Amino acid sequence: MTLDARLAYARRMDRADGLAHHRKRFQGADGDVVYFDGNSLGRPPVSAIERMQRFMAHDWGGRLIRGWDEAWLQLPTEIGDRIGRSVIGATAGQTVIGDSTTVLLYKLARAAVDAQLARDPRRREIVVDTDNFPTDRYVLEGIAAERSMRLRWIRTDPTGGVTSEQLAAAAGPDTALVVVSHVAYRSAYLADAVELTRIAHDAGALILWDLCHSAGSVPVRADLWGFDLAVGCTYKYLNGGPGSPAFAYVREDLHDVLRQPIQGWFGTDDQFEMGPAYRPVRGIRRFLSGTSPILAMLPMEETLDMIEDAGMDAIRAKSIALTTFAIELAEEWLAPLGVRLASPADPDERGGHVTLHHDAMREVTARLWQRDVIPDYRDPGGLRIGLSPLSTSFEEVHRGLDATRTCLREVLAERAGLG
Repeated sequence: MTLDARLAYARRMDRADGLAHHRKRFQGADGDVVYFDGNSLGRPPVSAIERMQRFMAHDWGGRLIRGWDEAWLQLPTEIGDRIGRSVIGATAGQTVIGDSTTVLLYKLARAAVDAQLARDPRRREIVVDTDNFPTDRYVLEGIAAERSMRLRWIRTDPTGGVTSEQLAAAAGPDTALVVVSHVAYRSAYLADAVELTRIAHDAGALILWDLCHSAGSVPVRADLWGFDLAVGCTYKYLNGGPGSPAFAYVREDLHDVLRQPIQGWFGTDDQFEMGPAYRPVRGIRRFLSGTSPILAMLPMEETLDMIEDAGMDAIRAKSIALTTFAIELAEEWLAPLGVRLASPADPDERGGHVTLHHDAMREVTARLWQRDVIPDYRDPGGLRIGLSPLSTSFEEVHRGLDATRTCLREVLAERAGLG
């Protein structure tokens, strides 16, 4: 298909896009920058900028410390319930906004292994894959050292992820906890959450799902799929902003079973009693620790409004269409230059981003950034294209892949001494 034909197709897809009206609600989305990194940091909603200004002038500036009693103390569970309802398929009272992803991973994983060891001291293994996100691996390494446990590694292909066969071979009577990313950060491999959860439970283990690359892009059914625990960040597809706090999901029947390891006053049964000893509050709030980052919680509510309006099924359908279009362009324009797909070709096995492999991609990424085309790079040789469905157009995908072809040709020409 010719360049003009591909561009005409992209424009037809944009005209037919039932979510296109959301695009103008994001700062800069109609500008010249091609943004291929929505799976690392989402664009800010225009309304979030306005909301922050109002909050600082009125809520903080006007109400001052009264704001805690009037609204702020309830925000971690109120926003948590919204994420549960509209993003991860969880009924109220099981999701809370709190600390960073790393801290929440530590809290839930440490609580889980402690409960498992108390139940059966023989369960001294934590199962995790070699290509899971570094934070997950590092946190689990530390917990294993603290609790005299060991890590059981599943060796995964960087272009794929954990399969049911691999987990079935790894999980057994020694397994306390399994930790898996729903969407692999490097390849976008979409794990079979239902089957992996079943396998973990059949082995007597708890399972903790990392939802960082799926929340807001891929539908999740935490309750229906039988999740025990989950953690996800909010600065990717939920557009919470740099460093916005993560969320934690803990299935209701585990609230009184798990003792979270970072005991703080926000998780006590009478916060302002300032009592001599820690007594955890009932319910999901017990997984809070210190003062909630109120300012950092507010922007994501604007995206939650959009998600509630659009519905996760429609968002997923557009995500598949965007990534499929990107793959088609890559096959036509980049494969002849030696680029290969490092993500699943089957959309049912792929999350919301696409990774394209070539040993020149680090150089290509640097050139693209200079031309206001912004993907990111992941070793080895991976150009990662994150396509946020609410803020990305098909024409934007076309422009970005066309620029990628140009930059790759330049790099290859220079390597050949022709530049």
